[in-house]
Amino acid sequence: MNRRLTPGVLALWSAFVLVHVLTAALGWVYPSQPMGDVVLVYEPWASSALGGGSIVGVTETWVYPQLALVPMLAAAGLAAPLVPLLGVSSAYLVGWAVLVVVLDGIAFAVLVGRSPSRARRAAGWFWCAALLLLGPIALYRIDAITVPIAVIGGLWLVSRPTIAAALLTIGAWIKIWPGALVVAALVAARARLRMLFGAVVVTAAVAVVLLLLGADTEIFGFLTEQTGRGLQIEAVAATPFLWLAVAGAARIEYSFEILTFQITAPGVDAVAAALTPVMAIAVVVITGIGAVKAVRGAAFVWLFPPLALTLVVTLIVTNKVGSPQFQTWLLAPLILWIVLDRTRARVPAVIVLALCLLTCLVYPLGYDALLRADALAVAVLTVRNLLLLVLLVLGIRALVRVPAIRPSKPQE
Repeated sequence: MNRRLTPGVLALWSAFVLVHVLTAALGWVYPSQPMGDVVLVYEPWASSALGGGSIVGVTETWVYPQLALVPMLAAAGLAAPLVPLLGVSSAYLVGWAVLVVVLDGIAFAVLVGRSPSRARRAAGWFWCAALLLLGPIALYRIDAITVPIAVIGGLWLVSRPTIAAALLTIGAWIKIWPGALVVAALVAARARLRMLFGAVVVTAAVAVVLLLLGADTEIFGFLTEQTGRGLQIEAVAATPFLWLAVAGAARIEYSFEILTFQITAPGVDAVAAALTPVMAIAVVVITGIGAVKAVRGAAFVWLFPPLALTLVVTLIVTNKVGSPQFQTWLLAPLILWIVLDRTRARVPAVIVLALCLLTCLVYPLGYDALLRADALAVAVLTVRNLLLLVLLVLGIRALVRVPAIRPSKPQE
């Protein structure tokens, strides 16, 4: 058997390596510290846990689900041999980058294999392009760990439903958003019981381990910690208030409690308080639409992609936080949509690539200007946020238009 890679696959892997090397290196060049969270937040958390100090999510309430600490500890392990040469912070950055690239590489191998279909090749090129356009923020955030996990889990939903659901649930215990893919899969797929089993086993195992480690009220602290947050300047709902800031009628202030910039203006608190129930209602309604389609016989290959994407976009649009790394959440649903039904995925894919570019222009390239409420920077962010709303509308329309019949064969 010829086990050599085809020229097309070699080109894909070459692009994958070049994009990751370039994106990782740009983190050292771009302004506004795009790698800041890794060395200023993740590394101290890991050092505290390894050094016998407080353990976030266990001995104190944390903003992230508890499994987010695992890759932070893994990066510290990868960095340890490099500390004498590079110093603690630089070594940890390298360790983090290596961890993300290795995980992405595993997921990329699952995606393209040795003889990928045209759809899988297209998905691979989309992934490379999105990373390049989004820039260092695509690698140097905890969200980067969840993308390859979600890609592998999504690709295995049909062939290995229990393992797939378990992987997606692990992703949700690192950063909540992969839970949207679990919900979409439970609605759209036939192997619901096996998927539910995988999700429940992972959740129960995490809860038991946390209880044994001494966690109690901290187990779901990542949910309660979000309720008191203000409106971050990059959130979609903050857009009108940013224009007030341009006019001098609102202020941009830094929150030392949650380490982010928020908008302060009359009415902001009411909007921030309303977003969480709006998110919950929107998720229920969209899931309900998907459930109706599933009951009427809609096929997985047609129903799952728009349902998954729409749920993820909803989590972004209705969020009080609008961090740039949230755009990485869109990659897995689009990669899966391209694999399953690339024709209908074309327009959403183009929009996501545009969102990646605009987000990079906002952060890190134009962030200083945004903090000054510069009109041009606010305009770029406004276009980005409007595109998110467009993507949400397109996702809902695609979901509503899913035919209630099964195709003769999956589109690859």
